[in-house]
Amino acid sequence: MTPPAQSQTLLLEMKNIVKEYRGVAALKDIDFDLRRGEVHAILGENGAGKSTLVKILSGAVAPSAGEIFLDGQKIQISGPASARRHGIAMVYQETSLVPTLTVAQNLYLGDEKFFNRLRGTYIEAQQLLQSLNFPVDPTVIVQALGTAKRQMVEIARAVRLEAKVIIFDEPTATLTPEEKHHLFALIDRLRKERVSIIFISHALEEALEISDRITILRDGAHIITAEAKTFSRETIIRHMVGRSLTDELYRPAAETRPPRLPGEKVLSVQNLSMQNLVRNTSFSIFAGQITGIFGLVGSGRTETAKIVAGAAKRDLFHGGDIRFDGRSVRYRTPRQAVGDGVVYVTEDRKAEGFFETMSVAENIYIGRISSRESRGIAISMSEMQPRRQLGQDP
Repeated sequence: MTPPAQSQTLLLEMKNIVKEYRGVAALKDIDFDLRRGEVHAILGENGAGKSTLVKILSGAVAPSAGEIFLDGQKIQISGPASARRHGIAMVYQETSLVPTLTVAQNLYLGDEKFFNRLRGTYIEAQQLLQSLNFPVDPTVIVQALGTAKRQMVEIARAVRLEAKVIIFDEPTATLTPEEKHHLFALIDRLRKERVSIIFISHALEEALEISDRITILRDGAHIITAEAKTFSRETIIRHMVGRSLTDELYRPAAETRPPRLPGEKVLSVQNLSMQNLVRNTSFSIFAGQITGIFGLVGSGRTETAKIVAGAAKRDLFHGGDIRFDGRSVRYRTPRQAVGDGVVYVTEDRKAEGFFETMSVAENIYIGRISSRESRGIAISMSEMQPRRQLGQDP
């Protein structure tokens, strides 16, 4: 994709942005600017401060210090609604949709007409989704959608708001190659309409392909901002990690160590089936090896893992066979799987992975309750207390 010549006029400026959590700096005097009609990528390792910076801009997080200017005027962003009034919309990596409402209701949430006809809302939503080439039914309840289609609804909502600035936080993480192609075409169309895009991604090739400029953060500090054409994948990585990449450090695995021999067979899955989501899937896992399961969105990867870990149930008849250490098992709950040492790290950590209203220590202790050493559902405050103190100690 060849970016069109964009305006040099600054639309947005963030100056000396600081964010601290209990005295620990997540952002350190960050300066960032965005031109009108450009795609500006923000790159960095996990914990570099990318999401924190754009959450400040979207109103989800309040800065500890710093100033924000839009069209040369200083603005105060007090929350997400305030950001939307200024023409700033964000497409979150972890969707912020209301799961019990329909797709159309989520698209128009907070912007409903005084006299509202549900049928008219569905028709408008259908036209919007079709214009974006998103195959999503506007009448479907959001909680029935997969992760990729929820992401599409988030993007459609941002486009419908006709924002001046749209922030994409890892938008391609759950998309198929075809869906990714449609997204990039949409971003290119928005750029031509003078909409400014902030693009966050761990896929460096995507940033090089679609962006006009690239900003790199490391450990909460600004490292460099330059035109995308001046970067290569190697220079981006060098700025991200803060050191040169030597051939010895990143030599292919085959040159540095011999092939890993398989150990004993630990898990065997034969002809696993669950309705139309998983059909006759078979594989084996050996001790000391990493086994990858790949496929497009909707291919049944997540459902297969959930069945093995007891978070979903395979078909009662002709559902296949799972053998752990040579014995046939049918885990009816994740607790039973955890007892055998089979643990599932969820795809959607926000919805299924932890309790947001509980501390880190409490979430860790909840996991301990599922172990064989647990005394059942009883919670020991004396056992949790030292863990809470340890979890809060930076």
